[in-house]
Amino acid sequence: MIAIAAFAMTGVLAVSSKGIDLFTACVMGTITAIGGGTVRDLILGVPVFWAVELNYIWVSLAASLAAFFAKPLLDRKHLFSLMLYLDAFGASLFAIQASNKVWDLQFGLPIAPVILGVLTAIGGGLIRDVLAGHQTLLMNRDLYAIPILLGCTIYVASLALFPEHRSISAIACISCIFGLRATVIHWGLTVPHWLITKPKHD
Repeated sequence: MIAIAAFAMTGVLAVSSKGIDLFTACVMGTITAIGGGTVRDLILGVPVFWAVELNYIWVSLAASLAAFFAKPLLDRKHLFSLMLYLDAFGASLFAIQASNKVWDLQFGLPIAPVILGVLTAIGGGLIRDVLAGHQTLLMNRDLYAIPILLGCTIYVASLALFPEHRSISAIACISCIFGLRATVIHWGLTVPHWLITKPKHD
């Protein structure tokens, strides 16, 4: 629930510069919070998680409302940085939980748990950015998806090699993703220039 709330609040803050209204804030915040998990469950062909437990929706809406009304306060640098760290923590939880769910369902092993783990963590943000007309997470130089991909890959490998140590592996990989994201946030790290293709000019 902490992860859901963090995603919803950062989702609202990410689009608030466009001058959104209350309804738009609730839609964007909720999509950011539950979008990735919804797509994951549709791919898996299982009941969508928030339809089974409606508290995910209520928490998303409450957090979106809080972000909308508290935006002047959250715009302060130290509080906005705190929200980024909470977002990183939420992404790490979502990614590993999703990989674990897909593994238990024996769906598309061994690749699908990694792909759907990443999708769960970043899918809501991608949908939000497309709807808001923003550059998506995958199209900028921010190191957001790469730490998640690395953490999910290590976790799935550990499930295959050391299934008896699942809990330890989960905690370690959650910490790995969060630690990498926290480092990126603190130091402002981006993808190196040599890994980026140059735009073609007419």
